[in-house]
Formats: sequence, structure tokens, C-alpha cells
Amino acid sequence: MFYNLIAMLLDIVASLVAGACLLRLLMQWQRVSFRQPIGQFVCAVTDWLVLPLRRHIPAWGKLDTASVAGAWLVKVVQYGLLWAFSGAQGELALLPLVSVVGLVQLVVSALSALVFLFVLMSWLQPGSTAYHLLNLLTQPFLDLLRKRMPRLGGVDISAWVFLILMQVLGVVLAGLQTSWMR
Repeated sequence: MFYNLIAMLLDIVASLVAGACLLRLLMQWQRVSFRQPIGQFVCAVTDWLVLPLRRHIPAWGKLDTASVAGAWLVKVVQYGLLWAFSGAQGELALLPLVSVVGLVQLVVSALSALVFLFVLMSWLQPGSTAYHLLNLLTQPFLDLLRKRMPRLGGVDISAWVFLILMQVLGVVLAGLQTSWMR
């Protein structure tokens, strides 16, 4: 029971910080202003980690590699602590690889949440500031599907197809991670 409690708390904290690093990456990639409340929150949660990493890790084009590295380091610490609390069971050498899979799982979950919120806001408040922010953040991912899928009866189902694909990918990643941790 103690291990499950620690694992849950570590997952919450790591997901918050690593997810904020990934949101920072996406916001910079899409040139979303950090002057609005969500941008200020992202900076407050990630500046302590990302800014020092930027001194050593240069950006790669529009990709803020320091944010990616920060998110990955958070996952390494999370899984390292879980490994230690479990009595050092399992291969420590797999920790970086398991952390990459954990980070990809977080990306899948975060993108799914963003797209779901976008769909919800498109129904409830399509003219709101939150809708426009979510549209900016989800547009590059949904446009990949929109270009390849016809509208069904004039309805854009790209968001639902995207969510299904993310769920399938999430199941595959979870199975992969579980098989490595045995």
C-alpha cells in the first residue's frame, strides 16, 4: 500500500512538471503568448528546470530541446525513485529507456486531453479565448488527419479519429513498458 501511495504521488508531481515542460514546448512551437494565465503558470512550473538546461542544450530549429530534456529528466527521477522504493528490483540500465516510454505516454495523454478539451470547447464556447488557445495547440495534429480524411456529411471527425489513435498508442506503450519492467 505504501508503494502504491508513493507511486501515485510521484506520478502526479512528475506528470504536472513534465507535462508543463511539454506544454511549454508546444506553446513555443506554435508561438503562443506566455503573457496569458496558462503561459504564466507554465513558466512558473518549469523555469527552474528549463532555463538552466538552455545554457547547455541549444534549441534545434523551432524545437525547444531544453523543455524536452527537462520533461525526460523528470520522468527519469520519477522512475528512479520508484525503482529505489521497490527495493531496487529490475534492471537499472533500462531506466532511461523506460523513462522515454513514460514520456511518450505522457505526450499521448496530454495530446488526448488537449484534443478532448478542444472538442468540448467547440461545442460549449466556440468564441472563447480558451477555444482559440486550444485550437492553436491542437491544429498541427488535427490538420494531419484533416488532409487525409473526408468530412462525413459535412462533419469533421478528425478529433475523434485522433483520440482513438492516441488510445491505441497508449495501450501499446503501456504493454511495452510493462514487459520491460518485469
